[in-house]
Amino acid sequence: MTGRMTGLAWRSLRHRATASVATFVAVLLGTALMGSFAALAASASGPVSTADHDTLTTMGTVVGAWGAIIVLSAVVSTVGITVTQREVEIGLLRTVGATPGQASRLVRAETLLVAALGSALGAGLAWLGGAALLTLLRNTGTVADSVPYSPGLAPLATAALVVLVSLLGSGFAARRATRGSASITPSEGRPGTGRLPWWRVAAAVALFGYSAAMAVVTITVTAHDDDPYSAMATSGQLGILVAVGLGCLAPWLLRVLSPATRPALGRGAAGYLAAYNARRRSRLLSGVLAPVIVLTASGISVFMIVGTDDRTRPAGFEDDARTINLLNNVVVGMMVVFAAVVVVNTFAAVVAHRRSELRQLWLLGATPHQVEASVLAEARGVAAIGVVLGALASLVAVIPFGVARHEGVVPDGQLWLPPLVMAAAAALTLLAARSAVRRAHLPAGSLQ
Repeated sequence: MTGRMTGLAWRSLRHRATASVATFVAVLLGTALMGSFAALAASASGPVSTADHDTLTTMGTVVGAWGAIIVLSAVVSTVGITVTQREVEIGLLRTVGATPGQASRLVRAETLLVAALGSALGAGLAWLGGAALLTLLRNTGTVADSVPYSPGLAPLATAALVVLVSLLGSGFAARRATRGSASITPSEGRPGTGRLPWWRVAAAVALFGYSAAMAVVTITVTAHDDDPYSAMATSGQLGILVAVGLGCLAPWLLRVLSPATRPALGRGAAGYLAAYNARRRSRLLSGVLAPVIVLTASGISVFMIVGTDDRTRPAGFEDDARTINLLNNVVVGMMVVFAAVVVVNTFAAVVAHRRSELRQLWLLGATPHQVEASVLAEARGVAAIGVVLGALASLVAVIPFGVARHEGVVPDGQLWLPPLVMAAAAALTLLAARSAVRRAHLPAGSLQ
């Protein structure tokens, strides 16, 4: 039975290229990002000085942990989307005699094949990425030139972790898809499917609670610390953590907030379809909303904190500032690139899932322009919600750090930066939607 499931999984993957590529890219880049920082942390165990050990450990573990939270949540979200796209197929398999366990094993087998390949290649990129990061640290004088690169098994351990998380994500999604009686009706068209899984709510509550506690600590404790970077250590990651928490609640947030975007979607049929689909397909579109929130929050919070540090840093900490801000810029750059790729990747998978729906609209008389306009209107709604929530999430980091550095609630400079980051994130979302829907265009009379 296991051999037959594996063979069926291989054949199924060939017919689901877009969804499979979406999972593959998320796993590949996620492993490369996490593994690069893990390799730095492993290098700290070599023959290095105490200062170099502290720098490598900080960048590899503390900073790498932020990236791990984003990467693992993105991987789970992407895997969940690809499984959700198969609910009709899974229901059909069950109606012809497959048990829920057999259908779940098929889903896990496909996920394992894609994740194993993506993580294996990602481990190779992680080995190279860790070496590149260490070279950067050497060239900037952050660590000594004599520090050896010794990643050990860190990239492979990261690959194994990503594969495990991918399997757990597919297991949760498959369990949801096979729950109850066999049906070929998508869950988005059935009542009673609006409840969030308990683990999403629990993760969001934990992230919000930790972030609130650290914000209070930043304002009340580290503000009086002699080390000016204590406040950055307690508040720097809070915007990202809150953004990930909001991403966990993304399906519910999309259903609740999408009516508020209705005036901005237009008065015609495209605007109506966009508002309707945003609520009906909240689970799928949440895979786009979550990385938009993270992309916006990480860009605003880190860059604003670095700007505040430049304006309020006491004299005598220039060397520390160079190292810390280098780490911040490298980390936020890698995270922004990853989140941007996930946005493009996920939108391609979502639109690919809707090819039959788009063809039906064409057969009912809609022009390609009208179909494209409805998808772009959905993207505008998702982008608007995402950038606003991301900006709000960034305040959890920016405000406590500004208060701790005695600049106040409102920063003294760079107020142009949040609108710029929000505009860039929204533009990326719209470009991803336009590219995906244009690639999905087929002749209006085609049903294949």
